Amino acid sequence: MNQLFTRRGVLAGAGTAALAKLASEAVAAPPRSLSEPFGYCFNTSTIRGQKRPLPEVVDIVAKAGYHAIEPWLREIDDYVAGGGSLKDLRKRIEDHGLTMESAIGFAEWIVDDDARRAAGLEQAKRDMDRLAQLGGKRIAAPPTGATDRSDLDPMKIAERYRALLELGDRMGVLPQAEVWGFSKTLTRLSSAVVAALETGHPKACVLADAYHLYKGGSDVSGLRVLGPLGMQIFHINDYPGIDRAVIKDADRVYPGDGIAPMDTLLRNLHDVGFRGYLSLELFNPDYYKQDAFLVARTGLEKTRAVVRKAFAG
Repeated sequence: MNQLFTRRGVLAGAGTAALAKLASEAVAAPPRSLSEPFGYCFNTSTIRGQKRPLPEVVDIVAKAGYHAIEPWLREIDDYVAGGGSLKDLRKRIEDHGLTMESAIGFAEWIVDDDARRAAGLEQAKRDMDRLAQLGGKRIAAPPTGATDRSDLDPMKIAERYRALLELGDRMGVLPQAEVWGFSKTLTRLSSAVVAALETGHPKACVLADAYHLYKGGSDVSGLRVLGPLGMQIFHINDYPGIDRAVIKDADRVYPGDGIAPMDTLLRNLHDVGFRGYLSLELFNPDYYKQDAFLVARTGLEKTRAVVRKAFAG
């Protein structure tokens, strides 16, 4: 009843029949074109607050019209702990025509402590194994466990990232050095680029995010130094005009609803040959109060709108 009431409130507030229609109809994933050259992916954090079972989230993502899904390993672990089958989940994803382009993990691959780092690599191995069984292609590699460290040697970070990449080679899943703007390590795009560059590994790449670029103080022009292999997934979101010192994840909004330089950002990605996936990643508590499908569908429509605007004409 609460969910129904919330949904009715949202629809009534919108005041249009079009929004009601949006919340009830499935659509096919859009074909790529000159005006929409990227793939559209859905990071499951965007509807985490609705607490839907992972198989149901897969259904929602497909019905909303995305090409791909980006789940969190915690969700996959909870699904398995509850008796879920990875084989069944993979079939569900593939039957919907989705791919799992990336996933979010938190293994401590970067830390100084040898024992913790070894345990982190073991965790990464378990995570990658599960992703491989699901057909997953990539995994985020944020600086978990070192967010309070501003003194880590960049060459040590590169060495540790290479060890993670070599593990990924064996497991068939590509780890992406992730920019975390709130962290003191891999804070800026340049830090992640250095980590990738200095590995000497041909598959090294970074995972950037519109919000984290702003939070960490990186200008979107920095994206122009990355080629299509250097970044394969981009977390798309927007943010209001809140100072970067105090803005937080929960402040993220749909693309186009904030102040991010979307036109420039998307054109920069395109100009360097990026044709990967824009993965919608939000943590907005107001969206968590709404119907999960409505949020997923609205997110795709708003993402498509900023892409089409960037490449209009």
